[in-house]
Amino acid sequence: MSTVTIERNIDHQNSITQILLASMIGTTIEFFDFYVFATAAALLFPVLFFPKGDPTVALLSSFAIFSAAFFARPLGSIIFGHYGDKLGRKVTLVAALLTMGISTVLIGFLPTYETIGWYAPLLLTLCRFGQGLGLGGEWGGAVLLATENAPREKRGWYAMFPQLGAPAGLILSAGTFWFMWNFLSESQRFEWGWRIPFIASIILVIIGLWVRLSISETPEFKKAVEHAERVKVPLIDVFVKYPRALFLGSFAGMTTFVLFYLCSAYLLSYSTHHLNLTFGQALEIQMVGAVFFGLLIPFSGKISDRIGRRTLMIWVTIFIGLFSFSMPYLLDAGVFGSFILSAVGLGLMGLTYGPIGAALASPFPTTIRYTGASMTFNLAGIVGASFAPYIAETLVQNFGTAYIGYYLLLCSFISLTCFVGFTDKEISR
Repeated sequence: MSTVTIERNIDHQNSITQILLASMIGTTIEFFDFYVFATAAALLFPVLFFPKGDPTVALLSSFAIFSAAFFARPLGSIIFGHYGDKLGRKVTLVAALLTMGISTVLIGFLPTYETIGWYAPLLLTLCRFGQGLGLGGEWGGAVLLATENAPREKRGWYAMFPQLGAPAGLILSAGTFWFMWNFLSESQRFEWGWRIPFIASIILVIIGLWVRLSISETPEFKKAVEHAERVKVPLIDVFVKYPRALFLGSFAGMTTFVLFYLCSAYLLSYSTHHLNLTFGQALEIQMVGAVFFGLLIPFSGKISDRIGRRTLMIWVTIFIGLFSFSMPYLLDAGVFGSFILSAVGLGLMGLTYGPIGAALASPFPTTIRYTGASMTFNLAGIVGASFAPYIAETLVQNFGTAYIGYYLLLCSFISLTCFVGFTDKEISR
């Protein structure tokens, strides 16, 4: 049987359900791993991986390690993007999933500061860096797996499926920690319980690999191979031919990340350290917000195909800027304020996160799209999310909660300017 016939048979076997499931399950696993670390960084790692003393210094140090992944993500997007544009989306997505999975499982076996001193946070940083490498290669490939199999008029709808992995991973992560806090004693949590989510992620990785290995390459990449359109070094083409799309996309996506980490990782920390809520209450608040996050992603994907991604992103960014004025009041309003902040903030996050995958991938041609989309998304992560919890805590400690609102407002203005700078043709096609 010829190679062409085999490829056609494989394509026939891969239904749209399989393709969208493969794109979503990988991002669910990747984000579960990522959020497990974010939650632990806010509540467990300051005690486990740093010397006893000033708890604020330990918390800020933990958030600094949390940020290491965001600096690894662009490197991951370069490495995996290069091979994704040269060898294909499928094999690269498998490699990205393994990188993330191995890094996460290793965290579950790390010795703590009490055992090996400062080597403990150093090893934790290395594992966090590995998580960033994996996620840097995962997101772009998952979005392309969906969009390059999509009809042009439904790309926004298809592109939102891998985005659903974010709220799904967040709910799984929060649920895991909620279970630990309700069924393990404090001593059990800090002695061995904290290791469970990291080690258990190997089960999800195995499931993800099984799904990913069962699919074939995307039609658009196959066409590029058949027409010998692949470029030697995709990264050079991105910087030389598409610097404007890279720059605008990176800062356009910034607010998406700032909003998310203010309403998730930082809100967890603020609720327990400043509002004296129990960790269980803080997790329940986060899970409510994650539901709104997940519900509004499909809605935004569908709407973006009707009114255009650029138009939707402009309006949602304006609403985020308006929402920033309420943040100081909600942060100081106790449990009720935290519920509203989580629900509305992560709901707005769903509206902006659903179409952003297709929006950031659209300006780049097939031959460099993996690299271009991944670089843009992960640079947005650096300027937006890497230090968001650290900046927020520093602002609260030195100036008060009002400055968190100013911080989000400034980011919203920058992102809005960049979305306006794009044309409809660039990010709405």
